[in-house]
Amino acid sequence: MNPSTSALLTDLYELTMAQAYLEQQMNQPAVFEFFVRRLPPHRNFLVAAGLEQVLDYLSTLHFSQEELAWLDQSEQFRPPLIEYLRTLRFTGDVEAMPEGTIFFPHEPILRIIAPLPQAQLVESRVMNLLNFQSMVASKAIRSVLVAGGKPLIDFGLRRAHGAEAGLLAARASYLAGFAGTATVLAGMAYGIPLYGTMAHSFVQAHQDEGLAFEHFATIQPDNAILLIDTYNTEAAADKVVALAQRLHTKGITLKGVRLDSGDLADHARNVRQILDGGGLSRVEIFASGNLDEYRLRDLIQTQAPIDSFAVGTAMTTSSDAPSLDCAYKLQEYAGRPCRKRSEGKATWPGRKQVFRSYTESGHLDYDIITTDDDQQSGHPLLQPVMKAGRRLAASPPLADVRRRVVAQLGQLPQSLGTLETAPTYDVRISMALQSLAQAVDRVSTTKGVT
Repeated sequence: MNPSTSALLTDLYELTMAQAYLEQQMNQPAVFEFFVRRLPPHRNFLVAAGLEQVLDYLSTLHFSQEELAWLDQSEQFRPPLIEYLRTLRFTGDVEAMPEGTIFFPHEPILRIIAPLPQAQLVESRVMNLLNFQSMVASKAIRSVLVAGGKPLIDFGLRRAHGAEAGLLAARASYLAGFAGTATVLAGMAYGIPLYGTMAHSFVQAHQDEGLAFEHFATIQPDNAILLIDTYNTEAAADKVVALAQRLHTKGITLKGVRLDSGDLADHARNVRQILDGGGLSRVEIFASGNLDEYRLRDLIQTQAPIDSFAVGTAMTTSSDAPSLDCAYKLQEYAGRPCRKRSEGKATWPGRKQVFRSYTESGHLDYDIITTDDDQQSGHPLLQPVMKAGRRLAASPPLADVRRRVVAQLGQLPQSLGTLETAPTYDVRISMALQSLAQAVDRVSTTKGVT
């Protein structure tokens, strides 16, 4: 059994609620929407990601015989539910913001319309996929914003919270503008360019550091990037200069050196001087080592002579904001708008659309959240992507999603495109949606619901 594709990758209450729905014959269409309640600290916007994996999950949803047998033997579920799950396939509709879309709190980025038991059962995995990739993409894009166009590489697999997290983080960061990843499976699965150098262990395994450099360059003549901080960074740079002359006679050109510790800016300046003095001005300097967007900004602002950067743990785990305050809530059942009124967690009822307006210069101006039948000025962000359980079109290549992100970054107001907390972006609630909420509240009050 592949855990990441198992229909049992869900919360227990999804199954217990489905059982109750079936016994009460509550099988009418339900509308659920995924949104984020509030921005994490220091975030000015978020990036929608994970739709591709959600559509894969929905289009292949089923329970295997092994899973059904386990559920039956658990004695927690009655035979009608087991029989329902035996033939279960997702038959609903999905509308969503395209991956790579910038979004803000309370804006639904995905809507599922399906029979209530189906729409309920998929909640946990849908949230899991959208939360994680949107979280990582929104973290990664902060590094992109400050990198000044210099290449960024994902080095986060080894400290990711599990195999799937490492793989999907590579995808989310590439979507957000990273140049590539060190995670090999991401190259096979998503066509993401692969980057890599060498580890300190490779140098330590040799009795002579210079010999380690020569062996690696000989084996990797087209990607000879040497890690030079195992012992003494500047002394290793001198060895690189001497080695380059020998390699040149073999037709091998060194591509770069990597710095992974210490004062990266100071080492980079010293190494750049050594390389240039040895005629290696074309050899690039690649930096890694506990980098995040703030350290990147400092290195860029101090004009450290570093050509590209690897970002790992902080990005893959979104270390300063390791989750989003996201929700997947029932907004309509059997044609009746629904609204949660819990303190601090109230929702806007009904099916919604988000319209985005721009300034004359083409920058984001404001968004309006409204009912899906209320036409507003601006561009509607939610689009149909699945009908009756079938995709409406092939998923766009990741390269197209990256281009969407680049275009949207160009549309950001200057205040939002920084690491500093900006004034809140203008997200308006339409009169139509406010009126619907008031009507739902009146009905709830009349029926004695508080």
